[in-house]
Amino acid sequence: MSMDITIGFIGYGNMAQAIARGLVDAGVVNGGQIVACAAHYDKLEHTTAELGARPLHNATEVAAAADVVVIAIKPYQIEAVVGPIAAELAKPGKIVVSIAAGWDLGKYRELFGADFENIHVQCTIPNTPMAVGKGVLVTEADNTLTGAQNETFEALFSPISLIERVDTAHMNIAMCIAGCAPAFTDMYIEALGDAGVKYGLQRAAAYRMAAKMIEGVGALYMATETHPGAMKDAVCSPGGTTIRGVAQLEKDGFRGAIINAVDAIEA
Repeated sequence: MSMDITIGFIGYGNMAQAIARGLVDAGVVNGGQIVACAAHYDKLEHTTAELGARPLHNATEVAAAADVVVIAIKPYQIEAVVGPIAAELAKPGKIVVSIAAGWDLGKYRELFGADFENIHVQCTIPNTPMAVGKGVLVTEADNTLTGAQNETFEALFSPISLIERVDTAHMNIAMCIAGCAPAFTDMYIEALGDAGVKYGLQRAAAYRMAAKMIEGVGALYMATETHPGAMKDAVCSPGGTTIRGVAQLEKDGFRGAIINAVDAIEA
């Protein structure tokens, strides 16, 4: 059964749509329990229609209509768009969930000023696999939710994501691993697909196998928590094909390249 709750998105771009899709497909809410606003109303009408969600004209309308208000606009827009609706967000029973990179509880305390004491905020960073119920929701350990609101938050998002709570100082690095690395993984899938095509596989088949392999490796780790190095060793027979590929990846700096990519984001 779906939760008896209205979810409102301030901003309805790709990430917000991924979350909405995941919630509806998982049966957490139905499309009619979702409202959203965005800069371009005509486009919003089209994107919300896909789930049966309701388009609204501005952030004030979303905040008034929703029990859970998801701040899903660009970080640089928050001060201008969300600041003026602080009084609406401070009304009893509202939960504010921020998915904006770089915005933590301290920044919202500064933004909301005196209203902050009455606003219940949880800062998070999601990733796009939430659309298919396989996401990660990096969640700041500090929040101003009540105990009951924390239970609502967990019930809302745990069906579509691993909720990983981290301290404020590590929100950015967690974002890199959970939020940015899907792009790295997409490149890995594409590269495996290219290799498959090079040796005669149909590209679609190569992509499917690569994607399912990654899903399976992740599921195996989550089920067993076996060290990734040990999982790798279990596939590498002495003198076998896999260890030759692993050795070449080491020569080419595979692991170093991944760490360098994270360094580039964190710099």
